[in-house]
Amino acid sequence: QVQPVESGGGLVQAGGSLRLACTFSGRTFSSSAMGWFRQAPGKEREFVAAISWSGGTTSYADSMKGRATISRDNAKNTFYLQMNNLKPDDTAVYYCASTRNGVSERRLERYGSWGQGTQVTVSS
Repeated sequence: QVQPVESGGGLVQAGGSLRLACTFSGRTFSSSAMGWFRQAPGKEREFVAAISWSGGTTSYADSMKGRATISRDNAKNTFYLQMNNLKPDDTAVYYCASTRNGVSERRLERYGSWGQGTQVTVSS
């Protein structure tokens, strides 16, 4: 099974930046894209961004547009989420996962191979 590992989270002041990383041990035969989701206490897990395995196509949640960049390093089998101008509302546990569908897929049930998550805390 593909077992991703997230890293790069931490405590940052509002307006600051973080770069999250997700490393996969391998790719399933049917996977098409990988994405970032986040979940704050008492809230549902929500879509943040996605990127195709080739890295040629990306998709972002409206709240992330203009503030985030998703990318990947094929040689390292790792993809990243660079987040700038962070806000307290960005505080959440961030997870990476894969989907058999393309980057337009935002439904939780269509993603699998979830990582353990990395905590992002933005203070005001």
